[in-house]
Amino acid sequence: MKFQFSEKKVKLPGNVHAYAEKKVMKLARFFEEDAEALIVFSVEKNRNNVELTVHGAGTWFRAHESTSDMFASVDAAVGTIEGQIRKNKTRLARRLRQDAFVRTAEETSFVTDEKEDDLSIVRVKQFYFRPMTRDEAVLQMNLLEHSFFAFRDEDNDGAFAVVYRRNDGSFGLLEDAL
Repeated sequence: MKFQFSEKKVKLPGNVHAYAEKKVMKLARFFEEDAEALIVFSVEKNRNNVELTVHGAGTWFRAHESTSDMFASVDAAVGTIEGQIRKNKTRLARRLRQDAFVRTAEETSFVTDEKEDDLSIVRVKQFYFRPMTRDEAVLQMNLLEHSFFAFRDEDNDGAFAVVYRRNDGSFGLLEDAL
């Protein structure tokens, strides 16, 4: 497993990084060797925050924990990710194809040159949109704890689509009306 560490508003000693790496390595049994872990440490209002993002086999898992101790925050974040994996393990195994984790989609980015008064873009992200079923997209959205997820819809010949969580808790789908 590959590790990246980031610190916001805090400078931590190396033993915190070593402790986090040791704890996150517990998750390595769920992923292949090419999995990546991003651990972001920050301190806000005397709370030690840890944001852990693990990417492996085309699936993202994220946890954000905040406690009074940085070590406890690391433990809680790892526990949250492990719980997400265990909760969705059967769904992942049952719903995903054998080769569903292979990166084959093209890189897509959204960039605009136009500057509006109040509509300026402050951040641009680039993603690989891989083909997946609608059920897989909903599962991935839930794993990331996002309110929407963009993907290429296998059920619609790889057309761009977005699933989203509605206010009533159900899910919606935005698709291209060719």
